[in-house]
Amino acid sequence: MTEITITTTDSIDGREVVEYCGLVSGEAVIGANIVSDIAGGIRDVVGGRSGSYEKKIETGRQEALADLRAEAEGVGADAVVGAAFDYEEMAEGMLWVNVAGTAVQTRRA
Repeated sequence: MTEITITTTDSIDGREVVEYCGLVSGEAVIGANIVSDIAGGIRDVVGGRSGSYEKKIETGRQEALADLRAEAEGVGADAVVGAAFDYEEMAEGMLWVNVAGTAVQTRRA
């Protein structure tokens, strides 16, 4: 299995795009449990960062990236350029994480 390179830029140093394979994306929906909700609420009141929510967001980001890699591999790409994340609150305690970019085939320059 080839490692899929993902970058937010439109190019990859040392490689040139030889074929555009299309738009690909990955999504994850994450929810917080009651303990995280309470801890997050306390942090909101007294200030500071909510480590439990940050961990959940990181998990969602990694799941979305895994989906993006799988979709890129499915269209024969070895890289994704122009990747961008989007986060949206779907409902109280539910967060949607999306990453999308252009799947490409590259070769060493």
